[in-house]
Amino acid sequence: MKRMEAPDVSDLPRETVEILEGLRSFLHTEVVARHERHADLLDDPRRRYRPDGRYVEEVEALQREVRTAAAQAGYYHMVVPAELGGGGEGAVTMYAAWELIHHVCGARHWLSHEALAHWATGPSFVFASASETAREKVLPQLLSGDKTMCFMMSEPGAGSDVWTMTTRAEEQPGGGWLVSGTKQWISNGPHADFALVFAVTDPEAARTHQGGITAFLVPTDAPGFRLDSVITLYGHIGGNHGILSLDRVAVDESQVVGELGQGLRLGLGGIAQGRLFNAGKAVGLARWALEQAVEYAKERTTFGTKLIDNQGISFPLAECATQIYAAHRMGLHAAALVDAGRPALKEVAMAKMFSVEMGTRVIDRAMQTFGGMGITSEMGFADAWQALRTVQIADGSSEILRRLVAGRLVKGDLDL
Repeated sequence: MKRMEAPDVSDLPRETVEILEGLRSFLHTEVVARHERHADLLDDPRRRYRPDGRYVEEVEALQREVRTAAAQAGYYHMVVPAELGGGGEGAVTMYAAWELIHHVCGARHWLSHEALAHWATGPSFVFASASETAREKVLPQLLSGDKTMCFMMSEPGAGSDVWTMTTRAEEQPGGGWLVSGTKQWISNGPHADFALVFAVTDPEAARTHQGGITAFLVPTDAPGFRLDSVITLYGHIGGNHGILSLDRVAVDESQVVGELGQGLRLGLGGIAQGRLFNAGKAVGLARWALEQAVEYAKERTTFGTKLIDNQGISFPLAECATQIYAAHRMGLHAAALVDAGRPALKEVAMAKMFSVEMGTRVIDRAMQTFGGMGITSEMGFADAWQALRTVQIADGSSEILRRLVAGRLVKGDLDL
């Protein structure tokens, strides 16, 4: 039977299908090939990270190479609005592309994460709300893939409850603000060139949940801006999340993104993209893991019988396939609703919640199918499992999403 290398495209527009076909080729030539050429560096965490936990310069250079190659090929910024210099592709194409990226590259070829700009770390719709000065200075560097950014909202004491944010921007008599505070769990924080920093500019409005939080675009080399530490996960010696602090960092009017006091609207605007990204990632990694498990079970013989002929192996894999199919359809449907201009809060939440929990289970089953080999670093299943286990917390934890869905049901949103 021919191995499937792309998501089911039966419901996708022809233009999206063509984009996915080109993207798949790009991943093989620009990502997989780089991993093969630089395996001694990329596969060895002792060489991959600096003593402080950040990537070494050689790894950062390879990431930049993939981003700039993807930008030149038109993939990196394809979901950025056309008026900002991007390709203007919608949520369906974005979801399908992220699913394909993780399906083709799995967990081991992780440079693939640079093939498509994530809304919080690269060029995105956010810049439609930026000043002309900020767009002229920053956006071209992001669109080209040369520079990256990070999204600084979470704090040590303010995660899901953003209204407890303590970072402050104090307005100065001569104009501008001084921003002070500490942010935590910042993806790409250790490596970003720019940061979208959220700070309280009107404490009373924030206290009453009436706004009062403003977003500022800040260069990470600004005086007073520092990386406190890299957050490492699962016993790793380096990572991509950081704790960052600002000590009276000066910003001016041109660095305000969106309306003064209405910064949270930018965060809400990225919720659908972030959650659909994670849903596509989960389905892609689940497909990757299932395919390997099925092929292994068809080849491996124990006690004179192929593993796949044992119902204890084949039935759980059949269940995995069923759940992948359901998650894939949920993701496409939620993305289509977003493209149609629907809020789709409930549908996007359900797709993210179901997909990441499903993906974690599928990868665990693949590990079990392989036996001892399944838990080796060589296979990459542990990295994939950790990635999906992490996003059961990130971009809206499973508990927060269940609360959201329940709230929509109580309000009468029973359209399924």
